[in-house]
Amino acid sequence: MSTKMPLNHSRRVFLATVPAVLALGACGSIIGPGEPPQIYVLDPGFTPMEGGAVHWQLSVARPDAAAIYDNQRIAIMRNGIMDYYANAQWTDETEPLIQRLVVEAFEKSGRIAAVSTEKGGLHADYLLEIEVRNFYANYASDNGPPNAIVELIARLMTPKRSVVASLDSRHEAAASANTIPAAVQAFNAAALASIGEIVAWAFTEAGTPAAGQSAPAPVHHRRRHR
Repeated sequence: MSTKMPLNHSRRVFLATVPAVLALGACGSIIGPGEPPQIYVLDPGFTPMEGGAVHWQLSVARPDAAAIYDNQRIAIMRNGIMDYYANAQWTDETEPLIQRLVVEAFEKSGRIAAVSTEKGGLHADYLLEIEVRNFYANYASDNGPPNAIVELIARLMTPKRSVVASLDSRHEAAASANTIPAAVQAFNAAALASIGEIVAWAFTEAGTPAAGQSAPAPVHHRRRHR
């Protein structure tokens, strides 16, 4: 796994040609070693959701991810081999990055009383655990644009960690070109679909638990989208 490179704070920030993609410095090569990395912002663009307000509170645990994602690099797969884009990385490691996006999605839904990370000290009625199963750009051919694949396993838990329900949410989005900014925009689309599905599902599965009430029998849903 590659060593993380220090940020070059003297580089200017610019808006990439693809909407909702920010980077530091000029575009680099697709794969291989090179200059210090450009920093790409994952910004799916969450919006308010339909439905009434709920009165329960939620804590979002730090997600669990495979070692390939335990860094800030943007993962790719080509010919069955995992690698990273050269000179490019996310603003944070994958686990805290996804955690903050999930919290943001709940906040921007406009429906929840309170939501925070698990370490935020919130006296929550539910805990949401997430496993990052897949989070990479997949190249079906050497020269064609990739598909961003985001697969998140969500488990809605009681404070005592009894499982209320679980969901396998997998979404793909095609990049418009074989460039890093286009791939990041595809990540935005796939993350918006997957995290948005998890938020909507949580509102459906959760209810306000009464004191001493036992959790309902666990329910698992598996949804795959292309």
